[in-house]
Amino acid sequence: MSVLSDEAVAGLLQLERIMTAGNYASRSKEAYAREIRYFAEYFPDLAPKQWTEDHVVEYMNYLKKTLGSSYSKHKMVAQSMAFFFRHVLKTPFDSKSKLYPRREFKLPCVLSQEEIKLLLKHASSPKQRALVELFYSSGMRLEELQYLKMTDIEASNNRIRVNNGKGKKQRFTILSKTCLKTLREYYKMEEVKPKVYLFEGQTPGKPMNSRSIQHSVRMAYKNAGLMHKERKVHALRHSFATHMLDNGMDIFTIKELLGHSKIETTMVYLHLQTSKRNALVSPLDVLYKPKNEIELIATGSAVLNG
Repeated sequence: MSVLSDEAVAGLLQLERIMTAGNYASRSKEAYAREIRYFAEYFPDLAPKQWTEDHVVEYMNYLKKTLGSSYSKHKMVAQSMAFFFRHVLKTPFDSKSKLYPRREFKLPCVLSQEEIKLLLKHASSPKQRALVELFYSSGMRLEELQYLKMTDIEASNNRIRVNNGKGKKQRFTILSKTCLKTLREYYKMEEVKPKVYLFEGQTPGKPMNSRSIQHSVRMAYKNAGLMHKERKVHALRHSFATHMLDNGMDIFTIKELLGHSKIETTMVYLHLQTSKRNALVSPLDVLYKPKNEIELIATGSAVLNG
């Protein structure tokens, strides 16, 4: 790791002050600072005031061609640099959109209902099962669940108040009756009872570390033989949305439950609906099956052997 110049260190401190004053989420502050630090280490002989858009382009080419970085990494670099140029360097940076790579459309990883059952069956402790159930039954993000307080569980209204949502937005999501029983069992079995947050770590009154939460969920996947699944925690959120659609919930309600700002973000789950996909009939089947059998295929009520 390169030693940062005094100017780069001062820039990072100013970035921290500006983002704190702007009430940005802690994860956003950490992510922006991390990307600016990496950038400064790549150009150790340049002070921040000497940085230009050409340097950003060179760095992003290095990330793509040498490191094979993903779209999300490039997007984070572009966002971080744009913010730093505008608010710390006070330099116009109007062309960040040109630095965004074209987004690759990739369907999110979703577990089947049988795989969810398998995952829950192989949870090794009440706490691990509670984590998996809560992610799947509520559709919460990692940080949202991490900072969930016991007072946010509104059992009488069958809902959960999410205070640490993306963009500092507050919302409600559903509380599963089955999950509520599991949460009560988890609380009962804990030797050191949570004091503030629903899931606490070694220090009473402090939330469980996000890496510890991810590790616990990963172990459930491993025990269930599902380690090939991508993005273990977030896949449960994707599964929540997809299964809600399959069960007949309208997409606008799902958008609100997930905390999406745009309906376009939620609409990706339409590609994953099994209920509608199973009702599709291939034109090849139409060619060779009698009309009455085609109708049966479309309704999913026939078991065909040929």
